[in-house]
Amino acid sequence: MPMQFALFYEIPVARPWSRDSERRAYKQTLEQAVFGERCGWHAVWTVEHHFLEEFSHCSNPEVLYGAIASQTSRIRLGYGVRLMPKPYNHPVRTAESVAVLDLISDGRVDFGTGRSSTRAELEGFGVDPRETRDAWKEAIEHVVGCWTNEEHAFEGRYWRMPKRRVLPKPLQQPHPPVWGATSSEDGHRQVGELGLGLCSFAVGVPPEEVKKKIDIYRAAVRGCTKPIGKWVHDRAATFTMAVCAPTEQEAWSVARESFEWYPKAGARQIATLADWMAEERRELGNYAYAAEMSKIDKSGALDLLTLEYLAGAGACLLGTPAQCLETCKRYEAAGVDLLLCLVNPYAIAHEKVMQTIELIGRDVIPHFQK
Repeated sequence: MPMQFALFYEIPVARPWSRDSERRAYKQTLEQAVFGERCGWHAVWTVEHHFLEEFSHCSNPEVLYGAIASQTSRIRLGYGVRLMPKPYNHPVRTAESVAVLDLISDGRVDFGTGRSSTRAELEGFGVDPRETRDAWKEAIEHVVGCWTNEEHAFEGRYWRMPKRRVLPKPLQQPHPPVWGATSSEDGHRQVGELGLGLCSFAVGVPPEEVKKKIDIYRAAVRGCTKPIGKWVHDRAATFTMAVCAPTEQEAWSVARESFEWYPKAGARQIATLADWMAEERRELGNYAYAAEMSKIDKSGALDLLTLEYLAGAGACLLGTPAQCLETCKRYEAAGVDLLLCLVNPYAIAHEKVMQTIELIGRDVIPHFQK
């Protein structure tokens, strides 16, 4: 299957804020998603984040998914991702929410899952970082059980439920595709071992670096004999910032502020986790990559993530349609099945986002449909 393309959203709201800022951000995202379907995009995905001011105001995305579903008929809807550890989302409520969306969208849901990686969110919800990976895995097991059993009961470390008929059931059978998000090499291996689709989430790295982690995932998923879902889902997705314009000069002008702001802001959000755990004298465990982010930030190296570096490394889609096409070919060669395109990392004007959606849809995506 050729590489497919998805719109990807954090829904940032840059300061200064007005009473209309958030309404406008959501209305524009909805308009862009509907336009994306008309332009031939395969899917639209959004995050679930909490408390991350400016960076992401997308805390309850399933309401947005319902609005998109009601105005489209083909484009798939991706959770990018649903936060699974307790108490973010109870597994039964997750199973119900995804099933309802799958029904009203006529089976267009992709269910991405994750565990969270910022102090603001984990501390804000009272989540112990040392337990998130186990809670994430347990939650997926419960959700799949709710979807695929007429009646289901579970007794786990984090949740328990007596036998109940969880309704409704999703339209896709045996259930919507399940994905796991990760940044670390160990996480890529575990996602593969569980037979999940991969969301390889790293920004500011070239496709060739993405390939190294996808290769780890591919090796693990090939050996999966007992998937956590009802089948081995072996597709790999990654995400990249994207601005496409008629001229290279225009693309660079549109992208500079947002492309330089977003990787630094995201890395610093993750770095806060390492600093918090150091204050609490707790081991980082499988969040070791947060310590590396903190070290990089304190060294000043994040300030080297200039647009010139990102473009030179091919760590973003930037430029004319022909230039974006060449970078997309590198992602395809890296083994990416689904390229999630972050079309507004921070403060890109609505009309420029629409231009990117149209140009990639018209001049890039068709090259991957032959």
